[in-house]
Amino acid sequence: MSDLTKQSETVEKAKSAYQASRALSQLEAEQKNKALTAMAAALRENTDWLIDENRKDVQSGKQKDLSSSLLDRLTLNQNRIDDMATGLEQIAGLRNPIGETLEQWSRPNGLNIEKVRVPLGVVGIIYEARPNVTVDATGLCLKTGNAVVLRGSSSALHSNKAIVSVLHEALEQVGLPPQAVQLVEDTTRQGAQDMFRLKEYLDVLIPRGGASLIERVVQEATVPVLETGVGNCHVYIDETAKPELAIGVTVNAKTQRPSVCNAAETIIVHHSWAQKHGDALITALQDKGVEMRGDNEAQSLFPSISGATEEDWHTEYLDDIVALKIVHSTQEAIEHIQYYGTKHSEAILSETEDNVCLFLNSVDASTVYHNASTRFTDGFEFGFGAEIGISTQKLHARGPMGLEALSTTKYVVRGSGQMK
Repeated sequence: MSDLTKQSETVEKAKSAYQASRALSQLEAEQKNKALTAMAAALRENTDWLIDENRKDVQSGKQKDLSSSLLDRLTLNQNRIDDMATGLEQIAGLRNPIGETLEQWSRPNGLNIEKVRVPLGVVGIIYEARPNVTVDATGLCLKTGNAVVLRGSSSALHSNKAIVSVLHEALEQVGLPPQAVQLVEDTTRQGAQDMFRLKEYLDVLIPRGGASLIERVVQEATVPVLETGVGNCHVYIDETAKPELAIGVTVNAKTQRPSVCNAAETIIVHHSWAQKHGDALITALQDKGVEMRGDNEAQSLFPSISGATEEDWHTEYLDDIVALKIVHSTQEAIEHIQYYGTKHSEAILSETEDNVCLFLNSVDASTVYHNASTRFTDGFEFGFGAEIGISTQKLHARGPMGLEALSTTKYVVRGSGQMK
């Protein structure tokens, strides 16, 4: 054992989750679904109290001058709590992947081999001011027979404590161990570092938040990391894009909820389309309060926008700001995305099949779109009920991570006395 066994709060809770995970892995699908339904009902029943507790975090955040995007992620209201409850109900309605046989074959020596899906064990989640992650992560982990150790930020502590309290009560009501859901209340840097090194108890660690948090976890953790990515997402408007469709999708991708990772941060526009329809696009975005920063060609076409710097092409604004790049071919758009993108979500708006195929086949991202908003990169929208995060890496999962991403496999080999 490491020196972490001096029993910090983080270690104690991870150890409890580890012990509870053994019972969870043996649960039948019906038991897990009953718990998920109970948790959804409990959230709805306690909506007013959850909003009151959340209000403490929001007020504190305002006093600390948190950005508008962080405050938006932090805030709970009746609709958002109902959405979280609905997500749990959807998870309950999904097929249970645990225990399914993925492959089966026999060897010439008579051995029968099965590849079976099993839980990861204990999943650690480190995240920032997003109370919905507390519910989404718990639901997905429970459905897959995993215990979960949650470590949110100090800015959401009241909200997370209240949510976990409600979830614990629901678990107790249906006879499941509440220890399977642990909230680490130590939000210090040392508390995070303890979690990074808990290989004794955590099977995987998933960071959800900004670039600095993700980078720190990836660099410092000894626990295996499922990396979720920063969303520097692009929308490319090709020269044949339908004006009404292109403007509608682009405005949605940028403004429907600017503070999330699947919002568009750079708009790339073919020069010919920009000459004909660019003014309407600029007006539509500016009417939504979006600040626009463009390259030299964009500024010459649209004098009302300010200049973009090299930093703008790299930035995930999470705010009502967008960068505008003018290009003269689909290939030029692809090259810009490949250099500046974060492999999250990228879209092409076009009616030219060759350009669409080139874009979809060439762009290296977890999710690519044709004539649709990047805002759909989401577990709920993909039919997963919720998501544990958006993975931009290529091992062990990619894109919105639902139930299957929270499982692994083992081989079950049956014989009749075979020896090598």
